[in-house]
Amino acid sequence: MINVMLVDDHDLVRTGVKRLLEDNGGFRIVAEATSGEQALELIRETHPQVVLMDINMPGIGGLEATSKLLRQKADLKIIIISMHTDELFPQRVLKAGAMGYLTKGSHIDEIVHAIHEVLANRHYITPEIAQQLALAQVEKSGLSPFDGLSARELQVMLMMMEGKKINDISEALCLSPKTVSTYRHRLYEKVGVKSDVELARLALFHGLIENVPFKT
Repeated sequence: MINVMLVDDHDLVRTGVKRLLEDNGGFRIVAEATSGEQALELIRETHPQVVLMDINMPGIGGLEATSKLLRQKADLKIIIISMHTDELFPQRVLKAGAMGYLTKGSHIDEIVHAIHEVLANRHYITPEIAQQLALAQVEKSGLSPFDGLSARELQVMLMMMEGKKINDISEALCLSPKTVSTYRHRLYEKVGVKSDVELARLALFHGLIENVPFKT
């Protein structure tokens, strides 16, 4: 039996993945967490072999949580299951130590295959994303302006692109509004934009988001 932890702030997503894995057989969901912080607490008690985790969550987020979880349990296998298909995100999480990257549209057979692959110490990346990563290595001149963002700046940007206001982001990340504003202006400078609208257009162009909840 393979012990699995699910980390996602959406109850519906966790419930769906849990049911699919348990119906498939051979898997035990030993813990469910709604944030990276909660995952860090639960890992001490539940000892999962594999963690299936989202990137964009309240608090420290999946990228930072990946690094911190692996510092606590070096042999842990982490697979990111995300809505983001741009090669930037897989690059970041793989660099942080994740062993796999799947999209939320992945079939249960692919999820099961990915789990067995990472337990065998082999990386698994959804084929279309693996192709993007390969092309990105070939086209070095086409580097994304978002490559230079820190994990926190990237997290703030994603929340902004969801239409969240400074105070909403501040509350979700347990930061002061002033700190969030600092991150916002810093990422403006790094990617070379002057407004949320310009940022949204750039993120759309580079495939980091599919749409934005405000008029551009």
